[in-house]
Amino acid sequence: MSKKEISGGVVHRMPADVRKILMSKPKVLAVWEDITPLARNEWLCWIESVKKEETRTQHIERMQEDLLKGKRRPCCWIGCVHRKDKQPSASQKFILGTRSKSR
Repeated sequence: MSKKEISGGVVHRMPADVRKILMSKPKVLAVWEDITPLARNEWLCWIESVKKEETRTQHIERMQEDLLKGKRRPCCWIGCVHRKDKQPSASQKFILGTRSKSR
């Protein structure tokens, strides 16, 4: 059995749980393949940025719902801080500075 290739992001690889969901939901997969690599990367980073498994599950569910509604990126999120091809924005620097002080 060959595995169907699913496009990932520019930094983040496709996690097994997200891959499984996309393979089981053709409509969501079609939208996923239609968005840009940067947009896919934003979704993957947003899903992987959480600590609790419960929150990760909620993010995966919301990703599916939002993609089907036509949303191409996660809403109200600072963006992927793992990209090396651009400098962090001012808001990203602020959030990262706040997080490092609270730990």
